[in-house]
Amino acid sequence: MFNQETYIRRRAELKRLVGSGVIILFGNNEAPANYPANAYSPMRQDSSFLYYFGQHRDGLVGVIDIDNDTEMLLGDDIDIEDIVWMGFVDSVSNLAAQVGVTKTAPMKELKGICDKAVAASRPVHFLPPYRFDTKIQIMDLLGIHPDQQRDKASLTLIKAVVKMRSTKEPQEIAIIERACEVGYAMHTTAQLLVKPGVTERFIGGQVDGIARSLAQGVSFATIFTQHGEIMHGSPSDAPLEAGRLALCDAGCELDDYCSDNTRTMPVSGKFNQRQLEIYSIVEACHDHVLEVAKPGVKYQDVHFAVCRLMTDRLKELGLMKGDTEEAVRTGAHAMFLPHGLGHMMGMDVHDMEGLGQIYVGFDDETRPNLEQFGTNCLRMGRRLEEGFVVTDEPGIYFIPALIDEWKASGHCKEFLNFDKLETYKDFGGIRLEDDILITADGCRFLGKSRIPYHPKEVEEFMATNRQV
Repeated sequence: MFNQETYIRRRAELKRLVGSGVIILFGNNEAPANYPANAYSPMRQDSSFLYYFGQHRDGLVGVIDIDNDTEMLLGDDIDIEDIVWMGFVDSVSNLAAQVGVTKTAPMKELKGICDKAVAASRPVHFLPPYRFDTKIQIMDLLGIHPDQQRDKASLTLIKAVVKMRSTKEPQEIAIIERACEVGYAMHTTAQLLVKPGVTERFIGGQVDGIARSLAQGVSFATIFTQHGEIMHGSPSDAPLEAGRLALCDAGCELDDYCSDNTRTMPVSGKFNQRQLEIYSIVEACHDHVLEVAKPGVKYQDVHFAVCRLMTDRLKELGLMKGDTEEAVRTGAHAMFLPHGLGHMMGMDVHDMEGLGQIYVGFDDETRPNLEQFGTNCLRMGRRLEEGFVVTDEPGIYFIPALIDEWKASGHCKEFLNFDKLETYKDFGGIRLEDDILITADGCRFLGKSRIPYHPKEVEEFMATNRQV
């Protein structure tokens, strides 16, 4: 939690941006895993509620009445039975005072607040809900069916929250830097453990354990797999095999802020020539972002600059052919890179994605292309601004089913060498990812320690520190 003045200032700015009406920010409740008393732990509070009200306790709602310039925290104080099991918890009034809110009320009063606002034809602003219990609560309060709530959510509030949360304050950046240090420990642990015979599940579990030991936990489900061509490959019981690559995509959440990195490692400790050729292309694309990303530049343009570089280098290997500009315009590069270059990151690892990617990663000037394969997965396209935190995560993947489908249909055949692609079906995939901060005149990596990623560094680190 930041100091009281931070939350007072944020709520004041939110009122200014939204202009009028009543804002309702729903906190989260405990979520049962398989029966009511066995909840997922620790509870994850809603990020926007945290941003403006700062409290982690379940069962809270923040109300901001713009027209009357009042703020209220609603929730029910816990009883002695809860205290027996969970320990003492601050009263709602104490929680409110910690973030500069003077008015509190039990949750039952929220219905009356909403009814009064609706009767007076005042707008009631809420964000798109993503939990079923919140959807039911909104239906009870405002009579809006869950199927209609995303469409009925306040666009004015969405845009205000996105505007504020997109630009990270210095105190937020400092926490993300610390989260990246935990990310360093997670990924170097994986690099130390990778060797033939160790299972994916074991290494994935060790990575998760670092996050739980040094931070709040993982910022998303850890990806650790020899099948790097599967974007979200979960760790399996498969033992690592000599000659293959292992991909680790993992991050932590520390004091409500995230890290997100990816590294790809040779299971045998050394890249073979074919792996090194592809890895070097991804490495060059990853580093190129540092040269071109800066305030005023569209991240969409950075993405396509990376795609052109990738296409040129793949042409040198004989995997692609033809005019580079036309190949990228047609989307031929998506055979190898079917996702976007990166995404916003902050309190959510895909920051604010639940508010609608079209508002987070795009704006009135920069619109998404939802029709073209690969480009339709670009999460971040808008102009960069100082204080943005985005991921830089190019990759090259050889997906057998995609190769077969495009070959059978002849899709982009003028730009792809399908005969050579056939020989790469057993390759897997490579991704490199770091978190970057947009600065006044460019960008920089976040985190003081860089997880080894240059090929020689990776091999030397694994050789020097390898556990026998």
